[in-house]
Amino acid sequence: MVDVVDKATRSRLMAGIRGKDTKPELVIRKGLHGRGFRYRLHDKRLPGKPDLVLPKYRAVIQVQGCFWHGHDCALFKWPSTRQDFWRQKITGNQARDQRNLAALEKLGWRSLTIWECSLKGPGRLPLDKILTWTADWLRLKAASDEIRGADQVRDRPL
Repeated sequence: MVDVVDKATRSRLMAGIRGKDTKPELVIRKGLHGRGFRYRLHDKRLPGKPDLVLPKYRAVIQVQGCFWHGHDCALFKWPSTRQDFWRQKITGNQARDQRNLAALEKLGWRSLTIWECSLKGPGRLPLDKILTWTADWLRLKAASDEIRGADQVRDRPL
């Protein structure tokens, strides 16, 4: 299938996609700050430069985009064009994510991944519920975990 926009426009659109300070990340940051949590952003000293670093809790929080990280949810669909490029790109992102999480765990850090599908789309959860789960996870010093969209939620022990 041919792209619906010219190459220069596509390049401009792709360049506008942010790696940090995304809308989902800002929503989580604002909500946690409002609940009294203080954190560092994108700490370069830790593997993968996690989105939020909470040293007091020895925890990191990653807010992941479902497309860029190949999440198995309603928001992710393999592109129909340049399939080899996208498969290599997305599987590379997934492999890097796993390496970074393993390295963080080895250093004694807990990690929470909040998936974009929990914040938007058909499986969106109430923001208050996500923030409550996150706050409980931090305070209870629970093991590494993830928050997924409503179509993928499992019973939460918190």
